[in-house]
Amino acid sequence: MRHEFDVVVVGGGLVGLSVALALENAGFRLALVESQPPPPIPQDDSWDHRVYAISPGTASFLDALRAWQGLPPERVTRVDAMEIHGDDDTARLEFSAYNAGLRELAFIVENRLLQQQLWRAMDDSTVRACCPASCAALELGPQEATLWLSDRTELVARLVIGADGNDSWVRAQAGIAMKPVDYGQLGVVANFTCELPHGGVAFQWFRRDGVLALLPLAGNRVAMVWSLLKERAERLLALSQHALAAEVVEASRGRLGALGAITAPVAFPLRLQRVARLARPRVALVGDAAHNVHPLAGQGVNLGFRDARELAATLATRDGRYDCGDHALLRRYERARAEDVALIELTTHGLQKLFNNDVVWLAGARNAGLKLVNLQPQLKNILIRQAVG
Repeated sequence: MRHEFDVVVVGGGLVGLSVALALENAGFRLALVESQPPPPIPQDDSWDHRVYAISPGTASFLDALRAWQGLPPERVTRVDAMEIHGDDDTARLEFSAYNAGLRELAFIVENRLLQQQLWRAMDDSTVRACCPASCAALELGPQEATLWLSDRTELVARLVIGADGNDSWVRAQAGIAMKPVDYGQLGVVANFTCELPHGGVAFQWFRRDGVLALLPLAGNRVAMVWSLLKERAERLLALSQHALAAEVVEASRGRLGALGAITAPVAFPLRLQRVARLARPRVALVGDAAHNVHPLAGQGVNLGFRDARELAATLATRDGRYDCGDHALLRRYERARAEDVALIELTTHGLQKLFNNDVVWLAGARNAGLKLVNLQPQLKNILIRQAVG
């Protein structure tokens, strides 16, 4: 069966759903292909082990897609400040929403809840959801792209958007090269109760064995993201929940008092991925299909949402000279995203190399750098403005 659309989005994760909804708002006819069914609605009060720090700019974008206002307010936590610690007891960098003239620095939201809200918005849209469905073949022609699903359904569109993650099938089919840098690390995530109130503060410790972050959740709860070398991470994963909590207390210097495990730890591999290009005729990439960065800055998902926002805005401004898959139009998107993506890649990669390094003189330099930035309010406000967009 042959079906025609303006755009077909491959990938029904957070970024794929958002770009489909944004393009539907702009009047395009769309289909979305996703291999997994939507996540089930939890029947208890359990917490998702994976959370995101959503910037205010991303929250505004999601609100325009009808996917923000439905989040249960008791499960969304505002980040009012950040404390960043070096690998000695004196280096510290602080950010404050109040001092920067902002209402908040970010919102901590569970992945599962955000996915559910985006799927609910999809249910109220005109986007045709092929889910669950798998892709079989992609042909890119001069005037259109044809995507065949495994059940022989034929989707024809002016543009195919790859939002299908790190190991993007669309990227491979389009022949877009990707250069990975394996950090040899795992990101270990888990949730804890904490003895002392977090006060809406996100904490981060740059340690010689990795980067530990504790992000505020509702009540006296925190979400942990600990980036560690694989051997060390695997040892943590083998610990009992009580022993793991004790390790986190020690690594965080008891900043939040005693911790109690809420969820068992899980881990995911960390790597930097740079792609040769974000677009070619009839194909555009967004989210993890377009780039993948170290989570130490908490900007990975926001970077993907900014891709979705920019691509939708670029396609909405096309005129009669271009259709939505024309390479000249897609190059505008690519150029518009170049600076933001390069800055986040450079920052996260540089920090990862700087702090995961045993060179003696670097320890003093990196801790001195944190102290110096902390004394520069104007510079701190510039960094905050970049992060909240």
